[in-house]
Amino acid sequence: MRYMMTYDPMEAMRNTSQWLGATARTFASYPYMAALPNPAISWMAAWGEVTERSFERMVAKPDWGIDSMTCDDGRDHLVHVRTEVEKPFGNLLHFEVTGRETQPRKILLVAPMSGHYATLLRSTVKSLLTNCEVYVTDWHNARDIPVSAGKFDVEDYTLYLADFMRHLGPDTHVIAVCQPAPLTLAATAYLAEEDPDAQPRSLTLIGGPIDPDATPTDVTDFGHRVTMGQLEETMCQRVGFKYAGVGRRVYPGLLQLSSFVSMNMDRHSNAFQEQIMRVARGEASDHDAHNRFYDEYLAVMDMPAEFYLSTVERIFKEREIAKNEFTVEGKPVDIGKITTVAVKTVEGANDDISAPGQCVAALDLLTGLPPEKKASHLEPGAGHYGIFAGRSWRQNIRPLVLDFIDQNSSAPAAAPELSVVN
Repeated sequence: MRYMMTYDPMEAMRNTSQWLGATARTFASYPYMAALPNPAISWMAAWGEVTERSFERMVAKPDWGIDSMTCDDGRDHLVHVRTEVEKPFGNLLHFEVTGRETQPRKILLVAPMSGHYATLLRSTVKSLLTNCEVYVTDWHNARDIPVSAGKFDVEDYTLYLADFMRHLGPDTHVIAVCQPAPLTLAATAYLAEEDPDAQPRSLTLIGGPIDPDATPTDVTDFGHRVTMGQLEETMCQRVGFKYAGVGRRVYPGLLQLSSFVSMNMDRHSNAFQEQIMRVARGEASDHDAHNRFYDEYLAVMDMPAEFYLSTVERIFKEREIAKNEFTVEGKPVDIGKITTVAVKTVEGANDDISAPGQCVAALDLLTGLPPEKKASHLEPGAGHYGIFAGRSWRQNIRPLVLDFIDQNSSAPAAAPELSVVN
């Protein structure tokens, strides 16, 4: 029961804020209010609409919203999201494109478990779906997972990835975005020893903290300043009575969101003030730029406490991946055992989350991999989000990644988009 009584009041505050927004919107929208020539009435309705939507999104899982796709054949195809593998803490999804031949590029996109849903990679999936078979890891909200499902830490995460790679087979090309990069590298090394035939053809690591100390950031500094006891006491709570995971220890999504927002409070405050005025003037729409961004940004999920704590301790503090000292179920995972999987790292020059140097450190750990199977790319002017979902990804990085995949495929695509030696 410890800390459970802090989880429910936090949810109650969110629920109350949503109710206040709905009440203000409804009250200000009564027909007789139109008889009052007071601009404060329309402002109240606008404030209520923005507030209700914002707090409602905090507990809603966004939809992928990919119903159809125009592919390289110039035709529109329906897209169905099918569960390929189902597990307690996360599923493997396949984006099936109907009426299209199976594409030679089979890509496993490893989504972060860092507070947001896998739908954060929606634009990345869309960009790959035109000429690739795309599979995505869809991590579950820990508040919805019963305590009977057991724990889930960095070792369990690594074993999940190994199982997904086994399922997809050796012709798979893996792309890990941000947080999962070090554990995806570990999962590949784990397969190199335990099941070599299940290794993927290539591995692309995008903006991940392979060696967090290579280039310090605010994130790594925070990890060094706090102790594990402080994190456990202040950041971890137990799921309240409203959800199926009642009693499970988690790092709550609402607590994470408050940290996200506090880092750029002025920018977020201005964004919401401007949106309220746009709604009051009738200039806003359901899918305008503000709503598209914040519908995803505000949708947060709880992380298992053991995963959060083991990530901070083993990846950031102890640097087990960076020092090649990571273990799974007591067995050492030697990254030097990777000898056939081509590995490429991608970094953004302006990335303030995983700064340049943190991800490319993976190549030094690959002592058993020939130099011709190693590659790296530093994208000028790109921030953290841009290297996997922004313009930098679409125009520069995606063609390079696909070309790298084609160069290391057993059956390369007939017409790679861009031939660049990097």
